[in-house]
Amino acid sequence: MNILALASGLSDQDLLARIGVLAGKEREASVEFVAHLAVLDARPVLFAAQGHGSLFTYCTEVLRLSEDATCNRIQAARACRDFPVILEALVSGAMSLTSVRILRPHLTRENHEAVLARASGRSRREIEALIAELAPRPDVPSSVRKLPTAPPAPPVMPAATSPATCVEAATPGSPEPTPPVSSPPPLRTTPRPIIETTSPEHYRVQFTIGKESHEKLRRVQALLRREIPNGDPGAIFDRALTLLLERVEKTKLGAAAKPRPRPIRPGADRQLRTPIVPSRDLPRHVQRAVCQRDGDQCAFVSRDGHRCTERTFLEFHHILPYAKGGLATVENISLRCRRHNQYEAELAFGPHGTSVVREARGSWPVPAGGYLPAMATRVTSKRSGVFGGMVLFPEDP
Repeated sequence: MNILALASGLSDQDLLARIGVLAGKEREASVEFVAHLAVLDARPVLFAAQGHGSLFTYCTEVLRLSEDATCNRIQAARACRDFPVILEALVSGAMSLTSVRILRPHLTRENHEAVLARASGRSRREIEALIAELAPRPDVPSSVRKLPTAPPAPPVMPAATSPATCVEAATPGSPEPTPPVSSPPPLRTTPRPIIETTSPEHYRVQFTIGKESHEKLRRVQALLRREIPNGDPGAIFDRALTLLLERVEKTKLGAAAKPRPRPIRPGADRQLRTPIVPSRDLPRHVQRAVCQRDGDQCAFVSRDGHRCTERTFLEFHHILPYAKGGLATVENISLRCRRHNQYEAELAFGPHGTSVVREARGSWPVPAGGYLPAMATRVTSKRSGVFGGMVLFPEDP
């Protein structure tokens, strides 16, 4: 039976319904497995008789679980054995195996009910912040050290050929000898950056920088020695991040320290003296108002009332599409993540192929004091930063 073919034959609604059912069954099976694993952990003689010295090796070698999956399930099983109420949270989906694993060292008979209630429905990042509150750690001292240089990969020598092989390769009419295949050099694994909550409102940040960045850091430390006598990289990082955030918000969101005041009399003053130039770029006051109204979060709401929680790759979306005369006003612009901006464009215009922007053909009436879409041409926006409401169409044949 081809399960993938069966799944591909389902309608959209049936596919969503089936996935929901399977997710529920997976949770139930996972919780049942964890409960049985907790009992097996209390009977070590069973897996010892099978020739395994620990429950970990039994799970990895006999049950064919990965090492990460084994660690999560064993720790969750032991937590459920100590606090059976966790099984209910796992069945309902309020907590995951990973959440239970990282919470287990901090659960006690006295606090487990309150801690589990606070952790219910929380993300891993929120649970890590809860753990930092339960067991705060001291601040990590700032440090800058040079990482060891990776040794160069040894050269791959071609395999030695025998005289017979050489003679056969020189025989007329024989195929050319295949050049020796050299194995690619081993990839250098770069440690992942670390952002870890150590205590309430304190975080440990660790990342690797290159030689040029290190020289810049030392230069800034020297220039700011009067303001930051100890040259703390954390203080320098905070200042640099503040300046970068101001610049990025200004570029992408139209933020301004002192926004320009709007005309007192609509339709008068500067609006009468300056003609309205059709443009697809959003005015900065519109960008600021939309970001503030939508809370820097995708504002798409599904039919059942669920709002998208994405806060990255946000774009400005025209509620009335730009190609249908939608204006760049606060009322017609809303934040969307990349997926939902594309989704609503497909609802309005159908699926698209090659990413080519097609402007609407024809002219638009000029509203009083409004902002017009661009005229009928094919263009792409050159504005840097977030750009929104781009309607994408397949290339004309």
